[in-house]
Amino acid sequence: MSTSPVPLTGSSGRAPAPRVASGRLPSAAERRAECADFEDRLTAELMTAVGGARRRALRDGDRQIDTAHLLHSLVEADPETAAVLDEGDRLARVLGYLVQRSIGYGLRWQRAAEETGSGLPVVRGGGNGAAGWSPAAGTALAGAFERAVRRGDRRVRGLDLLAALAADPGNRAAEVLRRAGVDALALTARIEEPSQQV
Repeated sequence: MSTSPVPLTGSSGRAPAPRVASGRLPSAAERRAECADFEDRLTAELMTAVGGARRRALRDGDRQIDTAHLLHSLVEADPETAAVLDEGDRLARVLGYLVQRSIGYGLRWQRAAEETGSGLPVVRGGGNGAAGWSPAAGTALAGAFERAVRRGDRRVRGLDLLAALAADPGNRAAEVLRRAGVDALALTARIEEPSQQV
């Protein structure tokens, strides 16, 4: 693949396209097309979650949109995601940890870039607020796109992103899920159940 499936968020709040295969910067028309393609491939619920994660990062003064921002917004915006987590009191515990993070639990995460086990470099950008995705968030979004392709669907669902978030045990979302008592393997199996495939 010549371009990254997950564009970074620029200071304008839009997702610019990555460099094309030739190494040149894409034209404005190419960037608009990439943004439109990115947005067109997300379900309405997932698009709402991505926008919510962006706003949450800006509001919290974080440099990047991380996996905990994505998980928090995903749980709030996507009923399928909430339903998969709604076993016993797990959903309430996940939300409790995420709210604690918003009011101070995550202070140890502020000003520190979220890394991922993949060894990707930290994404840097200009402007105020969230300059882009953390490497782990970018990896999770790419994983969600890959899950949709394997499923034979052009549209990426919230459950695709949830499974990708849970797949990297080193990201912040996976840490929140673990602390809330959610087993990543059991969660992935539950997502794969035919009843979850809409």
